[in-house]
Amino acid sequence: MVLVKSSAVVLLLALQWAAGSWACLTPEGRCDFVCDCTDCSDELDCGYGKGFECDFEDAGMCGWTPQSSSSPYSWERLQGDALADSGPNSDYTTGTAMGWFMGVKAVNEDFLHTAVLISPEMKQSSPTCRLRLRYFLWDSDQTGLGSSPLWASVIHQGSQEAIVWRPEASSVRGWREASIFLGRIPSAFQVRLHSQRSKGQRGDVAIDQLEFLNCALPLPLPGKECPAGMVECKSEACVAQSQVCDGTDDCGDGTDEENCDGYRRCNFEDGLCDWDLRSLSKLKWVRTNQKSISTTDPLKGPGRDHSNNSASGYFLYVTVPETGLTNDWAAFQSPSLQPTNSSHPCKMVMYTHQFGPRSGGLTVLVSDRTVNPVWKRGGSLGDLWVKAEVEIVADETFQILIMAAIRNFSYGGIGVDSISLSPECRLSSENNTLEKFPNPPNDPCTEPDKMCDFHEDCEGAADEAKCGDFSYPEGSSGWTDISTGSQGWVLHKNSTAKEEYLYVVKTPGQQLTEAQTQTPLLGPTGPACNLSFDFALTGNPNHIGELSVRVIDSLLGMRPKLWEFSGKTGKEEDSWQSASVFIGVRKYRFQLVFEARAAKLCPCAKIKVKNVRFTSCHADSIPSLPTALSCNFEDGLCGWYQDNSDNFDWTVQDGMDHTIGIGRSLVVDMWSPSLRGAFGRLISFPQSPGPTEYCLSFFYKLYGPNTGALNVKLFDKTSYETVLWTRSGAHGNMWHEAHCPVPHQLTDFQLMFEAVRYGFDGRVAIDDVVFLDGPCPIQRMCSFEAQQCGYSSSGDIRWLHRNGHTTTTGPKADHTLGTELGFYMMVNTAAAILPSGGTTVLSSPVRYGTTKTECVHFWYHMGGVNPGFLTVYMKPAKGDRVKIFSDSLNQGDVWRHGNGNISSGLLDWQLEFEVIGAGGESTHVAVDDIFISPHPCEDRGSKCTLETGMCSWSNTQNSKVDKLDWELTSQEAEQHYSTPPEDHTLGNERGHFLFFSSSNRTAANQNAQLFSPHLPPTKGTCLKFWAYIPSSSDCLLNVWRLSEGHLHQLLVVDKIRGPWLRFDVNIESAEEYQIVFEGIKGTSGVVALDDIEYTIGFDCSNKHTDSLTTSSSVDNVGGIAASVIVALLLMATLIALLIYYLRTKQGTVSSPTSAAGGFTNEVYEGGVSEDHVKIPQIQNHPMAAGFNEVSVSSDVRDREV
Repeated sequence: MVLVKSSAVVLLLALQWAAGSWACLTPEGRCDFVCDCTDCSDELDCGYGKGFECDFEDAGMCGWTPQSSSSPYSWERLQGDALADSGPNSDYTTGTAMGWFMGVKAVNEDFLHTAVLISPEMKQSSPTCRLRLRYFLWDSDQTGLGSSPLWASVIHQGSQEAIVWRPEASSVRGWREASIFLGRIPSAFQVRLHSQRSKGQRGDVAIDQLEFLNCALPLPLPGKECPAGMVECKSEACVAQSQVCDGTDDCGDGTDEENCDGYRRCNFEDGLCDWDLRSLSKLKWVRTNQKSISTTDPLKGPGRDHSNNSASGYFLYVTVPETGLTNDWAAFQSPSLQPTNSSHPCKMVMYTHQFGPRSGGLTVLVSDRTVNPVWKRGGSLGDLWVKAEVEIVADETFQILIMAAIRNFSYGGIGVDSISLSPECRLSSENNTLEKFPNPPNDPCTEPDKMCDFHEDCEGAADEAKCGDFSYPEGSSGWTDISTGSQGWVLHKNSTAKEEYLYVVKTPGQQLTEAQTQTPLLGPTGPACNLSFDFALTGNPNHIGELSVRVIDSLLGMRPKLWEFSGKTGKEEDSWQSASVFIGVRKYRFQLVFEARAAKLCPCAKIKVKNVRFTSCHADSIPSLPTALSCNFEDGLCGWYQDNSDNFDWTVQDGMDHTIGIGRSLVVDMWSPSLRGAFGRLISFPQSPGPTEYCLSFFYKLYGPNTGALNVKLFDKTSYETVLWTRSGAHGNMWHEAHCPVPHQLTDFQLMFEAVRYGFDGRVAIDDVVFLDGPCPIQRMCSFEAQQCGYSSSGDIRWLHRNGHTTTTGPKADHTLGTELGFYMMVNTAAAILPSGGTTVLSSPVRYGTTKTECVHFWYHMGGVNPGFLTVYMKPAKGDRVKIFSDSLNQGDVWRHGNGNISSGLLDWQLEFEVIGAGGESTHVAVDDIFISPHPCEDRGSKCTLETGMCSWSNTQNSKVDKLDWELTSQEAEQHYSTPPEDHTLGNERGHFLFFSSSNRTAANQNAQLFSPHLPPTKGTCLKFWAYIPSSSDCLLNVWRLSEGHLHQLLVVDKIRGPWLRFDVNIESAEEYQIVFEGIKGTSGVVALDDIEYTIGFDCSNKHTDSLTTSSSVDNVGGIAASVIVALLLMATLIALLIYYLRTKQGTVSSPTSAAGGFTNEVYEGGVSEDHVKIPQIQNHPMAAGFNEVSVSSDVRDREV
């Protein structure tokens, strides 16, 4: 019986819950920006979802639908990794290639096509409703964006489509933020996003992260009285008294716009009322609507009126006439009005639309016997109608004049609508005679681009006098309030007390946006430009509000905040604080903006700004620094600055420098969730040309499974960029030394470090930068992706710097990237180009000698029958060159690994890649990815402990093969990823291993492949390795044999319960092959490898299966002989030095000279587990040491067709 009663109660509760749930899902309450259901299910798929946002991560797209997916140009849901060279590389919401956004398809037509994305039907938006979104506009193929690549419109019942948003059609490779002001729409409506182009790449127009803000009408307060200063609506909601009879339906039921007898209201739907459009100017205001202006050109007209929010509604409008601009101002006026007093002023409310560069500003003047301005609103405010209130006190009969300034630009204009005069504005039958007409403003004293450029070009500095700098007598008047919300900025100026400051006040605007005041267009600026000011947020409340500084770039639009403060500076009004904000280089003209939002505006709380100053801002103002471009970043950026036109900044990282391990370096963390966009650039101060070439040396890290790239670029005053050096992919959790040759320059130039974010899970870092005159020594690593790394050609023909796109005879893909875009060095060895016996040599720059044996690794490609003979030599400064490697066979369309030991003693040396022709046809020899390891070469098949690097194992950067990389690290060095607690080789936290980690920065099931060198056919070779996969990991490890382009699975490992586990795998192959370790990413966990070994010709039972035959040879006999000769030379040198020392012991000791360009750079010469430094000695020029001539003789010619 109890069970039955309990079941009945449960059933009853379930039915009540279901009834309640269904009751809240009524058609009237759906998609009205109010959650009627407790779980807000009535507001799902309304163009927004939870939180009134849409990020397009869900396949349902929040109900948004493309108008026609079969059209040649339409919207589609995209991810960044689906776009190679166009569109955003990541979405805005997650900042990774996994995130989704809406983008357009590619189009290539002879006429314009329009893609339309349509929202579901919504209803009952409030006057404050706005849609904030992120948008992307980029002309990746440089065919032109067109005039209207993106705009938004609203279509609602019984009305024509109305345009509500038109962003500037400028090409920027980055996400930008904008707001679409929807306003009050009482009926059901839809939002449409349009893109119109004839040519363009996929994803170049995109949107993401939509947020509907402040769209709900005021909620009822049943049973409660409205607070003081509020009026009750029929719906039992409350609105402010100032919103009554202001021409806007704030209640949502029209209550606040009823009972407005005595107000003189005009919405221009039925004529001009009693406003007079006659003017002395040839430029006239007109009464019109959007339908009359244009229904096809999105850039013409306001798009809609204010009173009806529709394209058919009327308003007053002025813009540049079709015949051209002869006067730049237009005015209209009210009828004559009776005098007023301060206790009963005449109050005027109107709504203005100031859009585009043609909008120069709007002024309200009072004309009695003179003409005096009483209100003004400058510039362009955006694509919205903004409320304005003006109070007028006049002792005599007067008229209200509304005057617009129009600029001669390509689009935009000024509109006025919904004018309301309070009952105190009474008509008068009298007319006043104007005694004096105001003088027109003076013409600018110089051309517009020199106004406010921080250089005084005019007499009395008139061109800089009103630019916002308070140090000029009229500088403070350069700030213009552009607020569209309920708070704005006002200038307080007391000439008697010599006091002036900007402060925030209550304004009549409807939007719930920040108070904004801005300067005129400024700049461009130089690298030392700085803004200083004093600010005060004072009063009784614990939290006064927020204050921030932004830049509005003339090309890039609104930029992120440069500075912000939240809270209060003190209780007393004189609680001022000082701020200094670095502005830096701005290549384009820009405006500075103070933004503020007061938590509560009252006499008890104030936000103020004063003493605004600009220092060292002229574009040619370059500070002098003792270290110039040489910098260890321990105390700032030295002669470098952050690029303000890129997507993100480099940051100073403590505790991870190259020099001492606990100092500072500069980093870009690709795994940072706050990062957006593709580029972060660090730019040098301008450099004057010198007599020689230069060398930029530095240390760098590229670490992580999905890192991106690091570039060094050079550019001149034309902004033409040349890539000098580049690295990409995983390079291990360690510092690498780089030497970047900078060619001799004839004009001023700048250098750039560029972090490229096409990876989302890694770190890029630089440290210890040195910039010196003279050539660079040989680089440890050269991929030939940027330039030739100082390698030069000599002999019968020239070696060529080529890629798959620029050659018909060489490899179709390089080794570094594995694509046609990658570069290498090659020589055409066909008999018609290089006759049999003909010789050509590729010579490296000089490398300083060392007592250690080093290993030269490289990849080579020999194609065609009889491609010639490739021999690699080490040429010491003294003595004969030593052969370290040779090969002569065509081995298919594959890149092969070669290496050889270098034992030079302390003699400087250089590499020579010599090719001798063999009379072949359609043949070539190519070289790529040369790497000089500080450790001896390992024997092929020897155990790779990973303590001195990756041996001959390598990742690939070919995105068609994998997306991620295996990475080298140790538990001691690791600060970010989850790794094994110790390696297998040493059994401690200092030992190194390869690992492959899962993280939420990359998609599940992405892979990373690790390749062995090419190995000969075998009847039995044993692969031995140790693996670590904890039970908590859902990653997968595959082992493959790759031969003739096909993968053959050898082993699958998914979990290892315990510590490191050894695997032995027998390999048989009738063809040449490579071993491939493939990690498959899960949602969590890690896979690690250590102590990898393969025994060529011996199976896992140690049985000898086949003999070893190879086509290439590593010649170490020559290296040993060279070492003996070098040792004898060293002994003789030491004896001579000893005799010289004994003879000169009584002499003086000279002090060492300081390194040019600042501090001395320390050179990393150890293995990956070492951290010691040496100071490089001053070297003679390579030509003085008897090295190969690096220039090409006049009879050598490039004979490639």
